Amino acid sequence: MTTAATHDAGATRALIFALLALACGHMLSTLLRTIPAVSLDLMAADFGIEPQALASLTSVYPFAFAAAQIPVGAAMDRFGVRPVSLSLLAGTVVGAIASGFATGPESFAVGQGLLGIATSGMLMCPMTLAAKQLSAARFGLWSGAILSIGNIGMLLSSSPLAFVVDTCGWRAGFWISALGGIAVALAVFLLVPSQPAEHKDESSPLSQMIEVLRLGLSRPLRGLIALALVSLATSLVLRGLWGGPWLMQVKGLSRVEAGNQLGAFTLAMIAGPLVIGMIDRRLGRRRALVAGTHLVGALLLALMALGAPRYAISVLSGVAVMPPQYDLVLFVLIGLATSAQPLLFGMSRQLVDAQVAGKALAAINLAFFLGAALMQSITGAVAAFAGLPAVLLFMAAMLGIGALIFLVYTSPRPTIE
Repeated sequence: MTTAATHDAGATRALIFALLALACGHMLSTLLRTIPAVSLDLMAADFGIEPQALASLTSVYPFAFAAAQIPVGAAMDRFGVRPVSLSLLAGTVVGAIASGFATGPESFAVGQGLLGIATSGMLMCPMTLAAKQLSAARFGLWSGAILSIGNIGMLLSSSPLAFVVDTCGWRAGFWISALGGIAVALAVFLLVPSQPAEHKDESSPLSQMIEVLRLGLSRPLRGLIALALVSLATSLVLRGLWGGPWLMQVKGLSRVEAGNQLGAFTLAMIAGPLVIGMIDRRLGRRRALVAGTHLVGALLLALMALGAPRYAISVLSGVAVMPPQYDLVLFVLIGLATSAQPLLFGMSRQLVDAQVAGKALAAINLAFFLGAALMQSITGAVAAFAGLPAVLLFMAAMLGIGALIFLVYTSPRPTIE
């Protein structure tokens, strides 16, 4: 009995270390995705292009990320989590080095494309291992923990990265990320067990993609997909791209001061899923909670935009521009309000039959990152034509529209046979 208990404790400890190693890959992914937030101006000056043009170019990363979701998922079924994770980490190191050596927009786009593909499975790897090894209750706990660990990468790309960029230049962020990729790969190699591959779906990645898209466009999931397209996109694009330029160009903060505010935003994004999860369990009204938090997030974004010079909040307050403390409060509240995204995964499993639950989750995941790519690309054009306040107003409008479409299509909620 004691031997069995010791064995179980050892197996649990080994699984925890394996999940932590894989979650560090997700943390590296969020770090790399958000490097432009505190270095966009320096990168644009180095490449000789406008920051708005470079912002649109960085959308290569999330487009590649979204496109690789289904093939990487199929690879994990066929080859297992460990070999896929090690391959992706090797690609991440190569992509980080390529981005760090970029000499112009074209070579930088190549590096970003490599990074998008290589980091596309960094969240799926620990989630897949947890789903295979843990009960439903423990999986719920660990899925939140994995997301929170991943968001630490955005914390690293706030004040710490701002200091590194000021001291050593923007390329240093990619060099450090490459070293981090090597360290995570070593941890995965040592800690993640080899498991037999599961040949659950031998169809081609193209046919799997078509099936996921068909399910995503079906009536039961249409509302969730509409919100997923703008939900994660809003927080990622604000944190990973426009938050830094907004604070530095509109509010006049230094790079490190802007990094401090983005760090507070990230802490809210780390704590948010846990807070929202507790509220969800207490209220038991998931649909209303998801819609309400996203509508509040849209309102908060609009309030931030209207605090710009000569905009309504500044004019009504009798100041030239609302102080940075105003934005700090709004950043924290936005981080909390937009943290209801993981609940969409749970809702998707409630709205479809068990046979297609996996594809439903893939459809939501694909919508999250495809939406981030589209939002990043479109807001670059909006910034070029109308300025940064218009970017925030555009994101607020998209978030509000997504929440309203979600409400329309999730009531009533039929089940796919």
